[in-house]
Amino acid sequence: MPIILKKYVKTVEAVNRVVGRIAMYIIFVMIGILLYSSITRAFFVPPMWTLEMAQFTMVAYYLLGGPYSMQLGDHVRMDLIYGRWSNRTKAWVDTFTILFLIFYLIMLLVGGWSSTSYAVEYGERSYSSWRPYMAPIKIVACIGIFLMLLQAIAEFFKDIARIRGEQI
Repeated sequence: MPIILKKYVKTVEAVNRVVGRIAMYIIFVMIGILLYSSITRAFFVPPMWTLEMAQFTMVAYYLLGGPYSMQLGDHVRMDLIYGRWSNRTKAWVDTFTILFLIFYLIMLLVGGWSSTSYAVEYGERSYSSWRPYMAPIKIVACIGIFLMLLQAIAEFFKDIARIRGEQI
């Protein structure tokens, strides 16, 4: 593999490792929000913002942690047949199927970018009674999708290297 591709893979994986490890702690923020919601609902007047804020933190948790999960190979995969294949066959199948993921992520990013630019330009707000601005969570979603796209491309290069008998 060319050195530039190896550097690309190493850089993308380093960035996703840092972002993923930070994203792991977002779950504690969400737990805190839901705990606060439960306590205030039981004893006081429930705040309007807790459910939607918990949803926003879950979106950030999944989308920012997803690329790191892909890097570690911890994502969901049907292992009935796949687990029996040789590493080279797995690499061939992964090389083919990752192209569909890359296409999907590009389309998702284009749509996300369009929605985010609209939210920023017009100050889009949620339709709930709390009415938070939607731009921050849409920006986080676009960043997560972009990082997933970069990681998918890195996985594509790693699969090609495995087919060739090399290691990145």
